[in-house]
Amino acid sequence: MPMIKTKDGTSLYVKSWGTGKPVVLIHGWPLSGDSWDPISNVLADNGYQAIAYDRRGFGRSDQPSEGYDYDTFADDLAAVIDSQAGGQDAALIGFSMGGGEVARYLSRHQGKGVSKVALISSVVPYMLQTEDNPEGVPQATFDQMTEGMKADRAKFFRGFFKDFFGVGMLSSPVSDETLDLAWSTAMQAGLRPTLAAAKAFATTDFRPDLASFTVPTLIIHGTADKTVPIEPTARALAKAVPAAQLIEYDGEPHGVFATQTERLTNDLLAFLGESERGAMNFDAAQAGDRQDVLDEITAASMATVPV
Repeated sequence: MPMIKTKDGTSLYVKSWGTGKPVVLIHGWPLSGDSWDPISNVLADNGYQAIAYDRRGFGRSDQPSEGYDYDTFADDLAAVIDSQAGGQDAALIGFSMGGGEVARYLSRHQGKGVSKVALISSVVPYMLQTEDNPEGVPQATFDQMTEGMKADRAKFFRGFFKDFFGVGMLSSPVSDETLDLAWSTAMQAGLRPTLAAAKAFATTDFRPDLASFTVPTLIIHGTADKTVPIEPTARALAKAVPAAQLIEYDGEPHGVFATQTERLTNDLLAFLGESERGAMNFDAAQAGDRQDVLDEITAASMATVPV
């Protein structure tokens, strides 16, 4: 089993398919690196080295008692990049809470070894509803999730994945088997890591990290995402990083890697294949606009302490 050690001694499961420019794929909660398999396979067939790993506490990685905060998650990502990317500039693709690793890595590790980033259905820049983030998700929603997982985690995730994949009373964009696979993957994680990671993505404010988005950036988000609403996340991020490319998937739920696999794969391949000439080169007016937005965001995040 391909395992690497992080700086605190935690073992992470990592798999690497293909050769070429490295692309590191960071999975969402409460899944594992296997959720990227269909896309990783295509990336490998198209001349990329697709690197996916299981976040600490999930999948086949260790389940330590502590370390479920974004500084540690970013350090874990750094260990993956160092061990797998071979010193080449890597592209980072983060899904859902995995977008947080991307944002924190860019700021905490100064974007070392990163040439492009993509955030898919991501929690960045801030999920929690506060006075300065009124479009966010109320704390009561996260409290209910915690209570549900503590009371009957298996039952909670049966319902959770219906919203995750946009399953309705009369139709479903994914098969029952896909729902079963997601459920069994979620149950493979430990309860303590599951709860701690949920708290991390719900309450971590990434707005101070946004100034570090100085590489080409792609944002993809479903407009009908009930798990991570688009307004306080993708649209807010696109406003703060004006040179980023935002693609909205109309009517799509959270789990677009399964509901729109082909479209997502094609969009990622197009982004990865784009020339980096002039990317993130702001003209004077654009740079000023971006700095004004970032100044407002920084001031707001300093003014309100997260619940």
